[in-house]
Amino acid sequence: MKYPVSKPNLKKNELRYVTKAVKSGWVSSKGEYIEKFEKLFAKKHGMKYGIACSSGTTALTLALASLGIKKGDEVIVPEFTMIATAWAVSYLGAKPVFVDCDKRFLIDIDKIKITPKTKAIIPVHIYGRQCDMKAIKKLGLKIVEDSCEAIGVKPEGDIACYSLFANKIITAGEGGICLTNNKKLAEKMKYLRAMAFDPDHTFLHKEIGFNFRMTNLQAAVVLAQTERLKKFLEKRKKIEKWYDQYLAGIKEIRIMPKRKVLWQYDILVENREELMKFLAKNGIETRRFFKPMSQQLMYLGNYKKTMAYCYSLFGLYLPTYYDLTEKDVKFICNKIREFYENASCG
Repeated sequence: MKYPVSKPNLKKNELRYVTKAVKSGWVSSKGEYIEKFEKLFAKKHGMKYGIACSSGTTALTLALASLGIKKGDEVIVPEFTMIATAWAVSYLGAKPVFVDCDKRFLIDIDKIKITPKTKAIIPVHIYGRQCDMKAIKKLGLKIVEDSCEAIGVKPEGDIACYSLFANKIITAGEGGICLTNNKKLAEKMKYLRAMAFDPDHTFLHKEIGFNFRMTNLQAAVVLAQTERLKKFLEKRKKIEKWYDQYLAGIKEIRIMPKRKVLWQYDILVENREELMKFLAKNGIETRRFFKPMSQQLMYLGNYKKTMAYCYSLFGLYLPTYYDLTEKDVKFICNKIREFYENASCG
């Protein structure tokens, strides 16, 4: 594809830092770049503590575990999200309780029902749109923010979890990080992510931990990325503006509300499958929306009555990455316009 959905930009200090890490011999879960990354990423988000780990999924699992979520607990999860959000709850033996989305694809707070078993909520900042955290905090639950698609959004809950996968705003290739202002939670997460070793490292483990560590090589890459976070976010805002401008007036698509930060540019469209095939023939990759959690085989429920299901039938997102130019975005939008003009003529 000439225009993939996402593509990392690794053109500054990434290679220099990785090379230095390799030459030092510190390539695994210890090395200078891990702590440097944790501190800088936390600072960029106005937070005290960063806990780097192996993925966004493990970040969510680690956060829930540090809050004491266990078998028998219930955790509120949006219907409209990537399945890792729900799996993080299931990994700990707890039950994800799904809540449908609103018109912005975010969890519909009015539909939340709390029971004595409800211990936490995971608001997901879909495509970079921020949930109504003021209303969520009023629920009185432990809050783990799924910010995997919202790097650059300052946390407001107990812990926020970010993904550093290759398609995210910045990347480590694979990786994740938790942010918190709570020192005890930070210490707990650092303890659990590294096999729950005692400080004296005697191989006596007092509880079940995880091997969720980030490598120094990954940290070297994402430290260089974090140094440029402001530029990445600013460029994505330009891309959002360009798409808004050049898609305007195409009646077969719905331009969605603005995002706090732009992860992917998402739209609702008519004749989605045909449009995707047409764009692919022109070198433009697109992706369908998430399927609702209640449609997943391990959580099967009455998904056809959800807004999440309706949106999953009509939604897609377009190429969104740092190296896109205004000319590129205009070309993509013109191809979308061409498709619908030809369809109406046919």
